[in-house]
Amino acid sequence: MSVTTKWIDIQAADGTFGAYLAIPHTGKGPGIVLLQEIFGVNEHIRSVAEQYAADGYVVLVPDLFWRSGSRIELGYDDAGWARAVELMKATDVAKAQSDIALTVAALKAQPALDGKLAVIGYCFGGMLAYNTAANGLVDAAIAYYGGGIQNQLQRADEINVPLLMHFGGADSHIPPEAVQSIAERFENNEEVEVHVYPGAEHGFNCSHRSSYNQRAAAEAHGNSLTFLSDNL
Repeated sequence: MSVTTKWIDIQAADGTFGAYLAIPHTGKGPGIVLLQEIFGVNEHIRSVAEQYAADGYVVLVPDLFWRSGSRIELGYDDAGWARAVELMKATDVAKAQSDIALTVAALKAQPALDGKLAVIGYCFGGMLAYNTAANGLVDAAIAYYGGGIQNQLQRADEINVPLLMHFGGADSHIPPEAVQSIAERFENNEEVEVHVYPGAEHGFNCSHRSSYNQRAAAEAHGNSLTFLSDNL
């Protein structure tokens, strides 16, 4: 195998949660805390972690829905969507941010970590990645189609690390005016990049979804790797 994977346990004040660890074949590398969509740490998110590990990063993915059930994995059919929305609404965002802080600490304690640390989040995780950057927990941040970022622009001045945001030009969940408001808020911040991929829907990076857009996913991944190389 090109990467090594396993689940580890992280202790929180109100219990223990799992986190999926992926280590590159070199055994060392800069770190990435990877944050899930609303579908849990499912097969797709684990494959993304393994992809970044293959790219040379030590990746740790916290199970952010653990208070509702350990290692919940959902698909993208109607039942999966309905349950995913329920879980998202049931999630205490403040507690999720605390879990992310604990995950950052756990990753820093990994012997495999060699270098700086970034956060990458998708969908619900994209919004959490934005806030993780604002909380000053990481050296860089990437948000893929982060829903709700446009409603948290009051935190923009708290972001003092490089930030890359990816949005689909045809996202039916995040309207163009929301993306525009984000881009305008950060237009004078040279460390913040906003990329919009024409014709791409919400979730364009997920090959398990009907919204998958191979061109946009490839471009976004390339942009992300360049960004990480420049900033970690």
